[in-house]
Amino acid sequence: MDIQESIANQTHVSTTLSTHLLSKHSPNTNVVFSPLSIHVILSLIASGTKDKTLEELLSFLKTKSVEDLNGLASQLVSLVFADGSASGGPRLSFVNGVWVDKSLGLKDGFKGVVENVYKAVSNHVDFQTKAVEVATEVNSWAEKQTNGLIKEILPNGSLNNSTRLVFANAVYFKGAWSEKFDPSMTKDSDFHLLDGSKVQVPFMTTKKKQFVREDDGFKVLGLPYLQGGDKRQFTMYVFLPDAKDGLKSLIEKIGSQSDFFDRHVPRQKVEIGQFLLPKFKISFGFEASDMLKELGVKLPFDGGEGLTEMVDSSVGQSLYVSSIHHKSFVEVNEEGTEAAAASAAVVMLRSLRTNDKFDFVADHPFLFVIREDITGVVLFMGQVVDPRVA
Repeated sequence: MDIQESIANQTHVSTTLSTHLLSKHSPNTNVVFSPLSIHVILSLIASGTKDKTLEELLSFLKTKSVEDLNGLASQLVSLVFADGSASGGPRLSFVNGVWVDKSLGLKDGFKGVVENVYKAVSNHVDFQTKAVEVATEVNSWAEKQTNGLIKEILPNGSLNNSTRLVFANAVYFKGAWSEKFDPSMTKDSDFHLLDGSKVQVPFMTTKKKQFVREDDGFKVLGLPYLQGGDKRQFTMYVFLPDAKDGLKSLIEKIGSQSDFFDRHVPRQKVEIGQFLLPKFKISFGFEASDMLKELGVKLPFDGGEGLTEMVDSSVGQSLYVSSIHHKSFVEVNEEGTEAAAASAAVVMLRSLRTNDKFDFVADHPFLFVIREDITGVVLFMGQVVDPRVA
């Protein structure tokens, strides 16, 4: 398996998920989510299926086999998500958990993948009489793994006595800018909303050179985070349409090119004229199954073939995915960025010009991406349409 090709395919899937979510489901809302988190949950589900359901998942995830998916997952955990805080880099956490009803045992092959590839701890629980308590346990797990940022990944009523399995994934990232902004220079200014009105919000500013490039109809800003003792380089990219109402067309442009991010990231620092970037904080959650069905992933949710490779029981033929819950949080300020995401899938029994001075004035809706530049892996993606709304 070629890791770069696999990551390119994974990024393509991330772009597909992101553009669909931003354009179809939440076009007028602040959004942050981790397409990677959802990718991992789908990969884990794929490892427990076969036949047409597996083919459908592999096709959507743009890969040839479960082995390739699992190889990518294990590489990402070791390559991208090792915590770098001890050596001065970003603090990172990427963890998986599985909760299975005590009446069932995981198949040996699936159990091996869960524990060895996804490094997930399997928890045997009593869904049939204690579903509410298990939901509380999963929520407490997500809160702990995301440093308190994601408090309720499973909403009330998402588990019941028909639930047999829950898969959950949590991502946490906290990075300091390699060049922090001076808080004393932060000042209020106008931000133009999609409805044509404007509001006053605090903007960070600087006179220092920045990674900025101009493209056809938009500009891109790259804000690197402090590196640790390894080669990884994490960066937040801000994609700013030229037009005040240009966010929708920019998202469509990104969705039409699978290698959009690689082709449009700024590679060198330039002199800055006017520079304004709003501080923002976003908390966003959604249930992903409807979106995935619209994108062609239907069989895991309809229970036709069942999820036959997960449990050591004929019950597997009647298992289906009832819901995939995802929550994310991001905060951007003068110091840097703190972000977290969690996903949980619930499986039930059936019954994301170098000489000139460049202006970069983000005073209208824009897109942002947090990625690791050596591999190209996108950790978080989102849009800011109103910096006042958390």
